[in-house]
Amino acid sequence: MPAKGGSGKAKKAKAPVKGPKGPAKVTKTKATKAPAPPPAKAQGTSTRTDQLLNAFKGHKVLVVGDLMMDRYIWGDVERISPEAPVPVVKATGESNGLGGAANVSANIRALGGNVVIIGLVGNDEEGKWLIEELTKKGMDVRFVLKDPTRKTTSKTRVIARNQQVVRVDREEPRDISGTVETTLVANVHSIIGEVDAIVISDYAKGVVTPELVRRVIKEARAAGKMVFVDPKPRNYRNYEGCTAITPNNHEAAGFVGPAMEKEGILAIGKEIIKALKCSVVLITRGKDGMSLFLDSGEVHHIPTMAREVYDVTGAGDTVISAFALAACSGANWLEAATIANFAAGVVVRKLGAVTLTVEELRKEMAGK
Repeated sequence: MPAKGGSGKAKKAKAPVKGPKGPAKVTKTKATKAPAPPPAKAQGTSTRTDQLLNAFKGHKVLVVGDLMMDRYIWGDVERISPEAPVPVVKATGESNGLGGAANVSANIRALGGNVVIIGLVGNDEEGKWLIEELTKKGMDVRFVLKDPTRKTTSKTRVIARNQQVVRVDREEPRDISGTVETTLVANVHSIIGEVDAIVISDYAKGVVTPELVRRVIKEARAAGKMVFVDPKPRNYRNYEGCTAITPNNHEAAGFVGPAMEKEGILAIGKEIIKALKCSVVLITRGKDGMSLFLDSGEVHHIPTMAREVYDVTGAGDTVISAFALAACSGANWLEAATIANFAAGVVVRKLGAVTLTVEELRKEMAGK
């Protein structure tokens, strides 16, 4: 569990879902630069940053959510079609990747964590590939169900000259059946005692139902586990009682509505934390960095650490993965958010939904 205060000492939280309060309370809420990682000490000793990153390894996280397959068609554009004012892409290659909750799982695994996945795929080639790829990467897929009544969600992106030209989605975004929901809830109950935290990855494809979320949060509170949510606006009320939620600007505004959106980021963050009765709201704001809201009333604005931005696909998956692992490793909330911010700065320089390693993150935080 993250530590209270800014001392860097991990303390076990008394309330299972409330978690730590973070650094000492501040009264100013204007944007201030987040603290840089501590300088390297003499050889043979470890910095606070190194201690936290090293502690990522071995933490077990339960990921519950919408599993997706990402397809990429790579090519080049040399002309405009005579049939319509659209580019003609000359395909040069194709590749597959992990998307949605599968990409969250891959990010946690790449950063050194262990992953148990609860989700759903169709009984098709895409679903078969997903299970094989997740297994190959060392993740526990015994609770991934095959549903012959639906297709595996897939997104196909056409990329030309490092730019996305178009995306084609194949999906059936309907809620899972009551029978499947009951099975997933039973699976959560059977494994929750073995994990350090739960991440709910909601892409509104039908797995993350109100009842499933309610039961996950209830089970987590009873077991003293933290619950992190990557949300969708239409489902916001379902997340009440979670530990932390990580919406982007658009998702946060969708929760509070147009009237409050005009009041600015401070009002939005405070309203979300009040409505959901959660401990932490971390709003990712693109070029404006991140804003961290704690239930103590503290607000921290963290400037972006991205040096270059090629593609923001999957950046939210990386944020919640690094944020959850840092919290499991003893970081306070500001430390965890700062680590997640640096992690996002790495993946947006890559194309597609991708992962990063602890060593990449370490170098980024060291400014290398």
